[in-house]
Amino acid sequence: MAFTPSKDQKRREREQKKLDKRLAKEEARAEKLAIQQAAEDAAFEEAEKEAAEMTEAEIQAKLEADFEAELAAEAAEKAKAEGAEDSES
Repeated sequence: MAFTPSKDQKRREREQKKLDKRLAKEEARAEKLAIQQAAEDAAFEEAEKEAAEMTEAEIQAKLEADFEAELAAEAAEKAKAEGAEDSES
């Protein structure tokens, strides 16, 4: 006579399979998070290293260039908004 697993045994196997699948997903998620954290740490360290290598004058020049770029963007946006108002009139 052939052996057939009981309903209880089949249920336990299904539950175990689900548990294994969930654990594998959690491990993959944790690994992905660890990789992302390592990348962020590396980027932060690179930025610190770059900042440490810059002289005070270079830092000031970079800040001024960023400020000028923001001013130019705001001026362009303002001109665009004024152009839109003129076309509506």
